Amino acid sequence: MDPRYSSPAALRNRDPILEALRRLLPPAGLLLEIASGSGEHAEHFAAGLPGWVIQPSDPDPAARASIAARVAEAGRPNLRPPLALDATAPESWPPLRADAVLAVNMIHIAPWSATPGLLAGAARCLATAGAPLILYGPFREGGGHTGPGNAEFDASLRARDPAWGLRDLEEVAQAARAAGFIPGPVERMPANNRLVLFHRAV
Repeated sequence: MDPRYSSPAALRNRDPILEALRRLLPPAGLLLEIASGSGEHAEHFAAGLPGWVIQPSDPDPAARASIAARVAEAGRPNLRPPLALDATAPESWPPLRADAVLAVNMIHIAPWSATPGLLAGAARCLATAGAPLILYGPFREGGGHTGPGNAEFDASLRARDPAWGLRDLEEVAQAARAAGFIPGPVERMPANNRLVLFHRAV
C-alpha cells in the first residue's frame, strides 16, 4: 500500500511559498521544515531550491511514512529522509544545525505549547545570528480576524479541538522575542495567509 497522501492546501500554497523562499533565502544552506505533513512541500522545495538541503520532519509516523516514500521516489540528493520532531517537546530534538527553519500551516493546528516549543527548538538549531525562521499560515491581527473566511476556519478548528485555533500575530511575535528572535516583515499571501519572518538575534 502506498503510504503517500496528498494535501490540497499544500498543493495550493507551495508555489507562492517557494517564490518567497527564493527571495528571502541565500543561495545555499540547510532548511529544516517543521511539521512537513505529506512531504509535498519538502519535495517541491528541494526541486525549486537546488542549492539547499531540505530536511523534513514530523511527529506523526504516518506523515513520516508519506515523506519517506516521496523522498525515495524523488531521488534528490538535497532531500533528506524525515526526522521525528515534536514542536511541543523541543528538548527531544536531535542535535541539528540549520541555516533556516520553516513551518507551514502548523501553529494553528496544534496546541499553543507548540508555538513556544517551535521557537525554542529553532533558536537552538539555527546556526548563525540573522538566520531566518519563517512561519506561513493564517493569523489573527490587531485582536481580530483578517477576513470572514479566517473567522469561519478558526471556529471550525476550535470545534475539532479547543486547543487549536488561529494565533494572534502580536502574541507570536512577543513569544519570538522572548526566544531570541527579531521580528521581521509580514507579507500578505494568497487566501488571507501571511508569511512571517523572524531572524535569530544572537
